[in-house]
Amino acid sequence: MVAFGKKLRENQIQEWQGYYINYKLLKKMVKRHARQIEVERQDHHHILKDFSRLLDKQIEKIVLFLLEQQGLLARRLFTLGEWHDVLLQQTEGLSISELQEAYREVGRDLLRLLYFVEMNAVGLRKILKKIDKRFGYKFTDYYVKTRANHPYSELRQVFKHVGIGAVVGAVSRNLADLKEHHGDFVSIYDQPAFSDQDPVIDSIKAAVNRLSNSTDFLHYLSKHALIMREELPDPSEDDDVEQRYHSMSLLLNLANTFLYMVNTYIVVPTADDYSLSLGAAATVCGVVIGSMAVAQMFSSVYFSAWSNRSYLRPLLFSSFVLLVGNILYALAYDLNSLSVLLIGRLFCGLGSARAVNRRYISDCVPLKLRMQASAGFVTASALGMACGPALACLFQTHFKVYMITFNEETLPGWVMALAWLIYLLWLWLSFREPPHEPKNKTVFHEPNAAVLVNDAVECGSTQQLLLNSRVNSQEGCEDEVQECDDDEEHSHEKHKPVNSILSAYRLLTPSVKVQLLIYFMLKYAMEILLAESSVVTAHYFIWSTNSVAIFLACLGLTVLPVNIVVGNYISNIFEERQILLASEIMVCIGILLSFHIFIPYSVPQYVCSALVTFVSAEVLEGVNLSLLSRVMSSRLSRGTYNGGLLSTEAGTLARVIADGTITLSGYLGENRLLNVTLVPSLFICISSIAATFFTYNSLY
Repeated sequence: MVAFGKKLRENQIQEWQGYYINYKLLKKMVKRHARQIEVERQDHHHILKDFSRLLDKQIEKIVLFLLEQQGLLARRLFTLGEWHDVLLQQTEGLSISELQEAYREVGRDLLRLLYFVEMNAVGLRKILKKIDKRFGYKFTDYYVKTRANHPYSELRQVFKHVGIGAVVGAVSRNLADLKEHHGDFVSIYDQPAFSDQDPVIDSIKAAVNRLSNSTDFLHYLSKHALIMREELPDPSEDDDVEQRYHSMSLLLNLANTFLYMVNTYIVVPTADDYSLSLGAAATVCGVVIGSMAVAQMFSSVYFSAWSNRSYLRPLLFSSFVLLVGNILYALAYDLNSLSVLLIGRLFCGLGSARAVNRRYISDCVPLKLRMQASAGFVTASALGMACGPALACLFQTHFKVYMITFNEETLPGWVMALAWLIYLLWLWLSFREPPHEPKNKTVFHEPNAAVLVNDAVECGSTQQLLLNSRVNSQEGCEDEVQECDDDEEHSHEKHKPVNSILSAYRLLTPSVKVQLLIYFMLKYAMEILLAESSVVTAHYFIWSTNSVAIFLACLGLTVLPVNIVVGNYISNIFEERQILLASEIMVCIGILLSFHIFIPYSVPQYVCSALVTFVSAEVLEGVNLSLLSRVMSSRLSRGTYNGGLLSTEAGTLARVIADGTITLSGYLGENRLLNVTLVPSLFICISSIAATFFTYNSLY
């Protein structure tokens, strides 16, 4: 494990040494101010101004150097362009191969400049994180918010990559243009997807992708998935990931995600009728639906641990258990056994491999495709959530085959059993088990500067940027040598994955705990809304199974459009903290509108309140997980007890409690079910709003 300070010194371009981040001086200042606060009770406002002034100077130095280097590259390209024009008119003098090599040399120098930006961005992120941790307030949020959105922002000049894009375009176009002399001229403008490019262009594009990553919508969806962002990989490690990547295996991984979400929600419209058919109360549907979530709380842990050793075996086991669970669910009708029904749903929960799905994308998909794969994970989940209830509309039939009943209550089980059987065979034949890293192999990662940079400029709110300075005193150098030794001594421990759920909990900061509380709240509110919908609508509006299924399917279909609007527009206008608080308030308003106060309780009131609650919760989930992925400790990005597992457990616990609340409230009568279940939702929502307001205001 190599400390960042040492890695920075070893990887510096010597002639640019004076323009790299002065990691020594900045760490020394952090420690000095921390001591002053302890001894002299120094004002936080003074510290904020002091650090802001230093960072401004260093960023200015970086920007001016970057512009200077871009100007030199532009001058060289201009000269090469003149030679190119001469070459078109005569056959003597400079050869085509020499001119091509000259353009490639410009490309290689651009690669060095991109790596320079990347290293400085990583260094700044680490310093900002140290400031936040030492002083107990979000200096990063303040600094990025005030600098990134200013009309004269030097950050935007760097992170928008306008100059870099022009250099890439010039090199690409001229290298393609030179192919004309070999009879195969291809314009990059006529064919943007042209794949026969020079290797240096591919390398440049990969480097630019690390800095600008992907579109806002894909970026937003990937954060919604809470696939913990790995630290920036070394080239050798990225090559290892390329070797582990298999497109069909990724498709099978996403198919597992889709089918599991279908399996979760396909029973919701008919769970109350199934309970009545077996002699139980309609509100027992809460236990029927929630038993799957109960088992998922345990399956998430062992699947997360299993994914350390294999991906194929846990997916095979998951598919087999789900196949058995759905068969038991369907057979419970003919066996007239509520116990078999619940055991079937428990088996389905034990087959939840979402921890494996997330882990596969994190570990086996190359960085350049990880954003799209993460977005695919969210899309598959959303489509599964919508397709589950929609399929229930198609099962309005009743017939028997060899004493086995097929009707609207059992067909969800039989159809999903068939689907998992087909998937199991497809998985066995087509999935390729990726090679796992040796257990004794330790790799140092640095945070993905591309994502960090894009977040800072586009969203204007969290932990990223870049800076540089120089050491001005021998005292600072000597102090940093000792600090570097300390870093190397503790580096392994700081990045080592945690080995227990309790250790993971100890790493949670107050802000992370608030984010998990918000996640718990929104999952609780959504589960109450969805799980009791069949009972509530049957009691108040006498809705049929078809009507409930269509209603739930329509709610599920709002997920992607809402994410598009938030990812492409709203997140570019407002800070994530503002969207977070506004979404919480809207969820609270939706819950308040759902109460049965006015008589009669009307369909418009129920549908509108449900829509407000569900859509607001979806917006809240995306923004909340976006923030959570950035404030979570780096030790929770890998291993069994990772950030994705913690969020899954929090959401699953919320669903379990919500489903239990529905069943217990049913003993008070169906006429009181709605209001009784909404009271806890309202209380938890108000508590999360208060916690959010208090936490974020205390950080400034």
